[in-house]
Amino acid sequence: MPAATQTDTLPFDLVRPELEKVEASIRDQVRAFDPAVEPYVSYVCNSAGKRIRPALAILVGGTLGGVSADHRKIGMIVELIHMATLVHDDIIDGAATRRMIPTAHAKWGSGLAVLLGDALFSHALALATEFDDITICRKVGNASREVCEGEIVQTQRRFDLTLSRKDYFRIIEMKTGALFAAATGISAALSGADAGTERRLHDYGMRLGTVYQIYDDCLDLVGTEDAVGKTLRTDLEKGKLTLPILNLLESATSTQRTKLHQRILNQEPLDLPVLLGIAEYEGAVEAAIDTAQDMLTECRDDLAGLPDNEHRAALLQITRFVGGLLETCRR
Repeated sequence: MPAATQTDTLPFDLVRPELEKVEASIRDQVRAFDPAVEPYVSYVCNSAGKRIRPALAILVGGTLGGVSADHRKIGMIVELIHMATLVHDDIIDGAATRRMIPTAHAKWGSGLAVLLGDALFSHALALATEFDDITICRKVGNASREVCEGEIVQTQRRFDLTLSRKDYFRIIEMKTGALFAAATGISAALSGADAGTERRLHDYGMRLGTVYQIYDDCLDLVGTEDAVGKTLRTDLEKGKLTLPILNLLESATSTQRTKLHQRILNQEPLDLPVLLGIAEYEGAVEAAIDTAQDMLTECRDDLAGLPDNEHRAALLQITRFVGGLLETCRR
């Protein structure tokens, strides 16, 4: 199931020319760095993936009256922040590969990778100050802070067996949903949308990003590295209690739960064969998928009342596409 290939097709075809302009802008920003730093930034930017967030920003602009340079710019800024978080995530997770190539920290070491992520973060925030409306810069800064706070809380709560589903959702809303919401909500603001419309599109992005993280969490358990193109099983090894695992702990027998607790706390292998030995495992993954599918229904509700045009249709199509990705995680 090459997810990257699928996402590159139907939903974003409508804005492909705009995304090519975003790519050109990202290349321009790479060249803005010192020549000694540029090759490192280029490596990260050229291996960054599907540009989901810029596509969302552009689609929102198109839905609300037309795509401008500002919509492309906010998409690029959010994407730079996203790339910075990936560099830092890979260090924290000890991930050796992403999209089938070595991660920055695997290639150059953690010290340089930390600084590279910092450079991308700071550059994106500097670009945000170029908008005439200071509230746009403030929204970008708030989203960036929320992502970092989410990562801190997630790291703080590793191996924490008291983590609740509410805690989990708050963490992934911060670390993943916030940038999706920034792409859609800020784009709506740039279109001059009223407060209610901006809020609905912000919520659409937040829910979509949350669902995408649930999909990623399920994929970490059931996917294969050859198909996905990145290091898997890092969540369990690093003590991240994701929704499928929380479901499993909730539904397991007391004996099974005790054994799972011991394995998690002792950082013992919790690989697929071990999990498949627990009768409730498949149900735990399916319950996570069902939760995410319900959230996608709410995403579609968020789009109600928006202008009925091809860009809004594409936003709806994205929810169906992500729903299809989720279904591939059912065993």
